Amino acid sequence: MEQVMRIQSVEGSTGRTIVARFLPGTDMLEGIEEVCRHHDVKYAVVACAIGAFKKATFVYPIPQEDAKIGIVYSDPVVLDGPIEFLGGQGIICQSDDGKYLIHFHGSASDKNMHIWGGHFTAGNVVLATLDVIINEVSGVNMLRRFDEETGFVQFSPEKLEG
Repeated sequence: MEQVMRIQSVEGSTGRTIVARFLPGTDMLEGIEEVCRHHDVKYAVVACAIGAFKKATFVYPIPQEDAKIGIVYSDPVVLDGPIEFLGGQGIICQSDDGKYLIHFHGSASDKNMHIWGGHFTAGNVVLATLDVIINEVSGVNMLRRFDEETGFVQFSPEKLEG
């Protein structure tokens, strides 16, 4: 059986590196957006994020036979802290109307040393610190758009014109 390769890719380059510490009480995703606004970063990758949360909030895929690709995402899982955020990375994109859309995955350990992971959403509030490194991406429009084939909003990189 022949394997099918279906890839969407464009070439860009890395720009500035932004290094930040998020102080207690800061929501992780809102903090990432604020750092990007403050440094006028439009598109980037979160190369590293580690720290501790008061609580962690994430979703994960679950099987559902009648879904377009056989999965849906869970309701948000909320873990009460303290939570050790073992690490995460993400893609900082924008919607067609210029709103930040961050696709962020990570893993965390709860107070019972159970490891959890998934797609982190709003509601990850810093307990002591969150150390973050953001690498700017240039020459590419990094968008997130609804994808008919999967039924989800997906990463949609495009060559930057001009």
